[in-house]
Amino acid sequence: MNVAVIIPAYNAADSLPVLLERTKAVLSQENIFIVNDGSRDATKEIAEKYNVNVISHAANFGKGAALQTGFDSVLKKSFDAVITMDADLQHCPEDIPRFIEMYARTKCDVIIGSRLHNKQGMPIHRILSNTITTGLVRMRTGAAIADSQSGFRFIARKVIEQIRLESTGFEAETEFLIKAAACGATFGSIPIETIYAGEKSNMTHLQTTVNFIKVLFRRF
Repeated sequence: MNVAVIIPAYNAADSLPVLLERTKAVLSQENIFIVNDGSRDATKEIAEKYNVNVISHAANFGKGAALQTGFDSVLKKSFDAVITMDADLQHCPEDIPRFIEMYARTKCDVIIGSRLHNKQGMPIHRILSNTITTGLVRMRTGAAIADSQSGFRFIARKVIEQIRLESTGFEAETEFLIKAAACGATFGSIPIETIYAGEKSNMTHLQTTVNFIKVLFRRF
């Protein structure tokens, strides 16, 4: 199976060398797509040194915009599926083969890396917010979605072909699930490790919450 990985990256120069070394251990460099979302550090230059696909935005447009840029790039090639993951080392590249194995067994169109299978090590506020938002997304979609806020996802090509993200921020990940469910996509999950040590988030939590609520009740 020919799988691409899309990694939106904003000011990720510190984490990118380790991330790319580990990702290249499980995927060929031509299967790795870094979307440099207007970084002000050396993200672009570091990514280019690793000879992976690098697409750069002129400004910081947001995670949703970066994901859509990645999807557009992947669809120009003959990949069967994509895996999306974050650039901050909260997702383990070593889990990529597990997503592929899960797809081979189940043929689920969207497979989510769920942190809610094992909450050990997850801050209590994260447990509460992830549980609540996941419950709301399940109600909105009617789908058995394991962890709606996890950005570590396997997505079959046929799903990406049917969806275009309108949201540009983090809320785009919720929009994607709503649209995927509306397209009839099937969902599965695998448990992933919860990694929060030393996390540096680019999210403004209040604005992210407001945007999530807007997307949840928006008609697409």
